[in-house]
Amino acid sequence: MNAARGFPAFPRQRAGARFATSWWGRAWIKALEDTSLDQVMLQKGRAYAKTGQVGPITVSPGRLAAVTEDEYDTVVHVEQLTDAEWERFLDQVAAKAGHIAALLDRDMPHDLVEAAEDAGVPLLPTVGDLEPGCACPDWGHPCKHAAALCYQASWLLDGDPFVLLLLRGRGEQDLIEALQQRDVPAAAPQGTPAAEAFATGVPPLPAPPPLDAAFSPLGLEPAPGVDVAALEVLAASAASRARELLTSGRLVTLTEYQDRVRMSAAFELDLGLDAAVEAWRQGGIDGLDVLESAWTPPRQVLARAQALLESGREGERPVAVEAWRNRWTLGDLQLRYGRDGRWYPFERRGDEWWPAGQPERDPSVLVH
Repeated sequence: MNAARGFPAFPRQRAGARFATSWWGRAWIKALEDTSLDQVMLQKGRAYAKTGQVGPITVSPGRLAAVTEDEYDTVVHVEQLTDAEWERFLDQVAAKAGHIAALLDRDMPHDLVEAAEDAGVPLLPTVGDLEPGCACPDWGHPCKHAAALCYQASWLLDGDPFVLLLLRGRGEQDLIEALQQRDVPAAAPQGTPAAEAFATGVPPLPAPPPLDAAFSPLGLEPAPGVDVAALEVLAASAASRARELLTSGRLVTLTEYQDRVRMSAAFELDLGLDAAVEAWRQGGIDGLDVLESAWTPPRQVLARAQALLESGREGERPVAVEAWRNRWTLGDLQLRYGRDGRWYPFERRGDEWWPAGQPERDPSVLVH
């Protein structure tokens, strides 16, 4: 025999309190609101529910009841499941050990409800499944008192899905006893005992791949809407950047423009960045910076460079240098000092200066 369950009245709620945080509680609210013929009554019902104007609630098979404001007896009827439907529902619960554990943990698994529906057992109410009744003179369907009762019931459902099962006809104890008479699958062992795991020790890590290993193309199959060639370039680019990090331990964050230059230099892409690409090939991001920006190095750096130039031409006439910031022009040759401490050679092409070779720390090496 299923005994009724009683719940104390909910006190006034704080501002902003929500109804139904569980997915099955929200389904209950949706059934109420989809059935309603009067949104004003729903609004009043929400206010009554939050301000504590519903008395203690009694839940019994097929019936939700409370005494509400002004001593009105308010009831909401829910259709009970038939014996045949309960048997099919219990079959679904017993088919998976996790279902029982979830219910006992006060959770209603999605897949259990879906399996029950597939077996023709409606657990969650839908439009028209909640039939309100109240002694008040309001003609609303539901009236504000029945609506308030339903909204507060969503809090009960949040805390215990067995409340819903009791409304459908059977209480928790009856369900547990019925399930004990069925063959319930044993739960699969979860994981490995800690003692056994630690006893195995730590296996050695595989040897790292050689840093100079060539990247193997992905060999992707063509697909609609997918630029396979672009994906292969991006994969090769990622491999190149990873190798750079492993070998140098330093990975500089690039701007979008700098990354375009890098990829053009690495994969010979024609993006109209010829001088920038050449600068990147000669010195990476530092070579690109030397191409595009001028700055003033410390005086002692420039003095040392001047001394190196003069010592490199011992016995010869001193070379004429037109110095401006980090750029020293010697006829058709220009040396540019980079922020990495190296001098980069440039040659004149028309009205422009182009990168002309690998950088050196000693500028005299670059002067022929």
